[in-house]
Amino acid sequence: MLTLTENAATAVTSITAQIPADGGGLRIRDTGAQTGFELSLVERPEPSDTVVETDGARVFVAEDATVALDDRVLDAEIGADGAVRFALGVAG
Repeated sequence: MLTLTENAATAVTSITAQIPADGGGLRIRDTGAQTGFELSLVERPEPSDTVVETDGARVFVAEDATVALDDRVLDAEIGADGAVRFALGVAG
């Protein structure tokens, strides 16, 4: 299952605070080998999504991305300008 670093959890919590719904989160879906993954803010998970919660951060993994992200770690870097950059690493 996808895990989140402390930095990623902080970034997701900060970003999802912009969503008016209490059950909102960051959704990750697989858009194919050529384009990778798509991240989007959503008000609730799709029924087939896997919900990953870490320190209050909610990430919804779309069914099509579940296998690809099974042994991955989501990390984040917040730039001086406040921009967030996410990266996936291998759990280990």
